Amino acid sequence: MKKTFLFVIAAIAAAAQINEIAGARIRAHVKFLSSDLLEGRGVGARGGELATEYIATQFALLGAKPAGDNGTYFQKFTLAGVDPQPATELTATSTSGNKIAFRWLDDFVGVTYQQKSLAEFEADAVFVGHGITAPEYQWDDYQGVDVRGKVVVLFTNEPPSDDPKFFTGRALTYYGRWTYKYEEAARRGAVAAIIIHTTPTASYGWDVVRSSWAREDQQVRISPGQHQLAFAGWVTKDAGEKIAAAVNKSVDELLKIADTRGFRAISLPLRFHCRAPSKVREIETSNVVAKIDGSDPQLKNEAVIFSAHWDHLGIGAPVNGDSIYNGAADNATGCAMLLEIARAWAMLPEKPRRSAVFLAVSAEEAGLRGSEYYGRHPAVAAGKTAAALNFDMFMPFGRTRDVSVTGAERTTMYPIVVEAARRFELTITSDPRPEAGTYYRSDHFSFARAGIPSFSIEGGNDLLGKPAGTGAKLFAQFNDQRYHQPSDEYHDDWDFSGMEQYARFGFLIGVNVANAPKLPTWREGDEFLPARLASGVK
Repeated sequence: MKKTFLFVIAAIAAAAQINEIAGARIRAHVKFLSSDLLEGRGVGARGGELATEYIATQFALLGAKPAGDNGTYFQKFTLAGVDPQPATELTATSTSGNKIAFRWLDDFVGVTYQQKSLAEFEADAVFVGHGITAPEYQWDDYQGVDVRGKVVVLFTNEPPSDDPKFFTGRALTYYGRWTYKYEEAARRGAVAAIIIHTTPTASYGWDVVRSSWAREDQQVRISPGQHQLAFAGWVTKDAGEKIAAAVNKSVDELLKIADTRGFRAISLPLRFHCRAPSKVREIETSNVVAKIDGSDPQLKNEAVIFSAHWDHLGIGAPVNGDSIYNGAADNATGCAMLLEIARAWAMLPEKPRRSAVFLAVSAEEAGLRGSEYYGRHPAVAAGKTAAALNFDMFMPFGRTRDVSVTGAERTTMYPIVVEAARRFELTITSDPRPEAGTYYRSDHFSFARAGIPSFSIEGGNDLLGKPAGTGAKLFAQFNDQRYHQPSDEYHDDWDFSGMEQYARFGFLIGVNVANAPKLPTWREGDEFLPARLASGVK
């Protein structure tokens, strides 16, 4: 009876504390974190160091305990920066002696994963469809073929289906992500993997690939003796047509073959040569980790994670004379909301039963590297972590009637999320393009791979007091004109009421998960359930 009474009192206190989360404080953090002083918060750069010191100082001021290395707020790790050079060469010679020379950026891009200044190879090639080995779906594109020392040519994405029991139907699984393609090719001993790009299979155009892959790639350092690809690359569809022509096919015909059950790898009568020079450097960086203990003597050893990435693109190629990629929306907003949630949590007169971990991760823009590192070196073990709520890129357009929580429906804590949405009169919107695999593109995915029920809270588009479609139009304009550009800058006329709304929503979810009687898990059949079970959660 006493515990029940205390739980009710704690719930009332938490509900009251929600109203202390203020857009004005979120604004102040965003304004500083995205200022030119921080030079775009580049990983391994001065501005990035300033950002982590600022975040750690804020944690200290609100009384959150250090949960990083050796009693500090910093979880330090080293990345390898591999910057592919324009002199990179890729050719393919047919058995009849015809040579195809691919042009850097116009026809192909790529990087070595061997983390050395010059990677070079000459090897035969095999077309391996989507490059997937998925025994649970009775699918193996590598069946009957040995690709050791060879170049594998493949498509991203996965065989299409409306059957939810076959690669989950329309929704992309991790098997469809380009990262999986390279990982599986390396596991198979391939020397290189080349993805033929099409906009439908990638869900984005060549310009996105070109801009993303023509700059330094920040990689987790490889271990001595670990096999990695000498070259992980992409070619345009037009360049892919030249490869497909070697077996008298078009790219579309190869894709149709790859989508067919019973696909078998096809040897290509081509020998690839690649010379990939790179500038390689070590990059020292840090996650920032703080913890506020729970009130229950036993359950305080478990925790809820709130996360946001602090990094952006630093200083880069100038656009209209501006070379600082400030990253105001992406992701000074998420960091600011993280700090405001932590402040509100610290002020609770009665803390929730479980602890809270507040995590500002590095190198999200490089491929979720900071959250990946935390997943392998957690402050609280995965089997003791109730959930992870991630905050990444919010628009300054004001309050909405809707919110996105893609992935939450895959977990047993979804009823808590639904109830929080009801409390704030928010409609939960479904993923409009599940085939694009957006779930696998933000830091919550790193926690999910460790088995932790995880998702990102993302802003909606149905703006209060605005005509229907206004939010979607404004977001599209941001995506086209500001995303990953120097123009993603803070403005005094930004409306932070929406961020206040979403921070309060996330705070309430976190409190209720922290007070829940059982640790959440993944629903039956989910791809992350085995990892959850392996962590010890039943």
